[in-house]
Amino acid sequence: MDNLNAPVAVCSVLAGVLTSYVGLKVYRRQQVKRKASKKREECRRALEDVQRSAATDNESTRAKRKEILSLTLPELSQQLRDGQLTAVQVLQAFQEKATAENAKLNCLTEPVPGALMRAQDMDGEDVKSGLLHGVPVSIKDNINIKGMATTMGVTKYLDLPVNEDAVIVQVLKRQGAVPFVKTNVPQTLLSMACSNPVFGETVNPVDPTRSPGGSSGGEGALIKSGGSVLGIGSDIAGSARIPAHFSGVCGFKPTAYRLSPKGFGSSSPGQQGVVPAPGLLARDVDSLALGMKALLVPDMFQLDPQVVPIPFRQELYGEKKPMRIGYFTALEACPPTPSMGRAVLEAKEALEKAGHTLVAFDPPDQMRAIIELPYRLIGADAGQTVTRKWLNGETVDEYVKSQVTIMATPHRLRRIAGFVFKLIGWPRTGNFLSHRLIDSIYELWERLVERQEYIEEFLAEWRRKGIDVLLCPAYGMPACKPQQAGRLILTASYTILFNLLNFPAGVVPVTMVTEEDDRLLDDWQGYGNDLLDRLMRKTTKGGVGLPVAVQCVALPWQEEKCLRLMKEVETVCGLRC
Repeated sequence: MDNLNAPVAVCSVLAGVLTSYVGLKVYRRQQVKRKASKKREECRRALEDVQRSAATDNESTRAKRKEILSLTLPELSQQLRDGQLTAVQVLQAFQEKATAENAKLNCLTEPVPGALMRAQDMDGEDVKSGLLHGVPVSIKDNINIKGMATTMGVTKYLDLPVNEDAVIVQVLKRQGAVPFVKTNVPQTLLSMACSNPVFGETVNPVDPTRSPGGSSGGEGALIKSGGSVLGIGSDIAGSARIPAHFSGVCGFKPTAYRLSPKGFGSSSPGQQGVVPAPGLLARDVDSLALGMKALLVPDMFQLDPQVVPIPFRQELYGEKKPMRIGYFTALEACPPTPSMGRAVLEAKEALEKAGHTLVAFDPPDQMRAIIELPYRLIGADAGQTVTRKWLNGETVDEYVKSQVTIMATPHRLRRIAGFVFKLIGWPRTGNFLSHRLIDSIYELWERLVERQEYIEEFLAEWRRKGIDVLLCPAYGMPACKPQQAGRLILTASYTILFNLLNFPAGVVPVTMVTEEDDRLLDDWQGYGNDLLDRLMRKTTKGGVGLPVAVQCVALPWQEEKCLRLMKEVETVCGLRC
């Protein structure tokens, strides 16, 4: 009898264990959702409180605020220092505008506590010191502000406020700036859609059916909508430049360690092959230049000794000598959609008319440079950092699921999938999935050596052409639909290339998608009409009126030359944000 009851008892125990396990998983999932919902509601109420406190029915005040919002950063900072405007006046103008736009775009995560008190303190100073005296500045969610949580779109950090400002925030404050809001990001930061389960989805201010880009998508949307005059973001594969391009503003990333990254949250800490950097976003290039000038000061160099102590060189930015500019309209690994190449050619012709010399430039060994280096280096951990550190126990956002799945798929399965794609005639898709995956520390070190060798190849070609700066597409296409973002990562080849090289780069809007661009998509084949080309065509179709930027690039530590080319492009192409 005992022998008959033993299997029943074992099955009962196993069933109980399984039921408990499933119940625990469901309970934890519900806890995560409740925690996210609670935080979202708290932040919604805080933003509504700010909106109410800044609201006004006074017509003269409303007119003044409209005037304030129209100013560039240099104009605004000058009027603040001259005493024509007060810090409180300016802050409340931007608080009202930012919170109103947030109701449409969902670009903010939460207000910065104490911003109004700080503005009042600024107005109480006898001497208006600091280049950014009284200027409200928006800050990306992954950048530390004392007393606030740096969430990166996951719940595990919601109750962990940081105890120190990021170095950049400290320098901004010493220059008189008033950090006033934090802006939304995609979960894990590694996406071109801007959505997470904590704060929800940010939409594009030009077309709400499209993504504002990532990972500084909240910043790009806020700047474009007029809710901020200067935004601080970050850039690991185009994370400041892509949102700027998608929304139609200016975005810039310097050489790594020209600005301090200390106090910036990263989705891939320890990753060294694709170099991240802080980024700036603004409506115009002069505002970016002033932002850089305000940050490149002794305070920055003292707070972070790893930063190279080079102050902003105004003489290089303001130089009038004609430049020799290299240009290319496409990368072999990811031919861009029609509007992107057209934008480069239009900028090229305008620059030539302005007296500059333009010469064709072909980045060397393009397929290897894109497929075998940056995407392999940034995913060398096979997605373990993202899945274990960030997403373990979390609700995974729908727009990053496909990307995370690819990153975390065992290499053996990726090689099988790559082989199948090659068999059906899609070699690029197959290579992207499976070619030369990194399986060991030895292979990682080998690939880092190859990265350095490629940098030397690129520099040799730069010297051979004798160019000062470089002009190229900002991205593979205009703003995409968020549903396709996770499968379009290869379109970031144009931005990730310059993180791999660690060159300063920035984007400037120069045109918009035309009816002709949209018509040309019908016959556009891209690399060979493979899966990626079809997705690009599908997500780009119907994008008439979307902003289109070009990208400007300089050699390491020559940020001022990069910004000068951006200013030249802005001037000769005439598209204002």
